[in-house]
Amino acid sequence: MYLIAGLGNPGIRYRNTRHNVGFKVVNLWAKSLGIRLSGRRFESRNTRTTFQAKSVILLRPLTYMNQSGKSIKACVDFFHVREENILVIHDDIDLPVGKIRMVRGGGAGGHKGVLSITHHLGAREFPRLKIGVGRPRYSEESIEDYVLSPFYGDEKKIIEKMIKMAVWACEMFITDGIDLTMNRINNHNLTK
Repeated sequence: MYLIAGLGNPGIRYRNTRHNVGFKVVNLWAKSLGIRLSGRRFESRNTRTTFQAKSVILLRPLTYMNQSGKSIKACVDFFHVREENILVIHDDIDLPVGKIRMVRGGGAGGHKGVLSITHHLGAREFPRLKIGVGRPRYSEESIEDYVLSPFYGDEKKIIEKMIKMAVWACEMFITDGIDLTMNRINNHNLTK
């Protein structure tokens, strides 16, 4: 059993913000599989499906970013998902737009969603797929306002490519494992 959890905030206000790229990846993958996230358990939108003969749960927590761990913990406990089979997809301000990185564990880097998950799971070695959103271009933009704002106009096509590559990375994570996935995606630069 695999859990693919895309982080974000619920509601129309946050739909196209940088913080919601995790939601976008899960939504695109569900759409490409011809399924809907119609389940409402675990304070989330979720669905259970099969991919390459493996059981997969796609999940978007509806707890707001800083409480994402509550939703993920409830799902993990219910389905008895092993830590190495949990993939969390989230934005990362320390990666530039155009870069995606899969990692095995590590620190939260100040990301409140990841902090919540490590707190609730009591673990930090779960795989993560980081989507680069870069840092503010303008000095008057605070980090909090920046991640809760839409991408700049000249970034939108790059973000679309990143989200498609992130779906590919999720598929590869399930079929080929984390090491091969890291080797294949971590050096891509989608700005070129």
